[in-house]
Amino acid sequence: MKTAIVTGASGNLGKAVVEHLLADGYHVTGTVFRHRSNAGSSSHLDERVADLGKEDEAEDLVTSVVDKYKRIDVAVLTVGGFAAGKLEDTGIEDIREQIRLNFDTAYNVARPVFKQMMKQQTGRIFLVGSRPALDMRAGQAMLAYSFAKSLVVRLAESLNESAGKTDVVTSLVVPGTIDTPQNREGMPKADFNKWVKPEDIAKTIIFYCSGAGRILREPVLKVYGQS
Repeated sequence: MKTAIVTGASGNLGKAVVEHLLADGYHVTGTVFRHRSNAGSSSHLDERVADLGKEDEAEDLVTSVVDKYKRIDVAVLTVGGFAAGKLEDTGIEDIREQIRLNFDTAYNVARPVFKQMMKQQTGRIFLVGSRPALDMRAGQAMLAYSFAKSLVVRLAESLNESAGKTDVVTSLVVPGTIDTPQNREGMPKADFNKWVKPEDIAKTIIFYCSGAGRILREPVLKVYGQS
């Protein structure tokens, strides 16, 4: 059976990814928040509580999956956090917190996953970037978040460079505004039809895991919808 790790499995995007991976025949290990276990219910889903900002806990998570299944085919790393704030409102601790939430949690999992995939000589990693990280002109009102996500972009590039010509590929998923209950509450006057649905992002990820998508290298998936 194919195996996958999904971080943030109880979040809106994480839940959608878990559901589609399970439907596609994967055994999924999903990380969830403490006291929140709502990623789903399946005999092929293992939920794990882990603070991925801590390197040792992230390493233990990956090691446990390898020990049990001997391989990792896919890792989708959705954990992150958002904060608004212009330059004049953003202190260095604000930036450090966003880096901890967005970059540290990705790097701490991606590094051991990548090492295992290189042993296998095959695997797919998906990191979640952001549009402001690709264009800082779009991120001036969310400076700390943009800085942190730009590190995630560099991480994807570094992993692909390190992988060389192997079949280990890291994709950067760059969503537009995701249609979630939280975003609807925060932007009640927006046109929700233009937003991208978590299920559609999940379907895109599944495609890039499939045989049809395996010929692609260093993909940047701009899943903007109409936003």
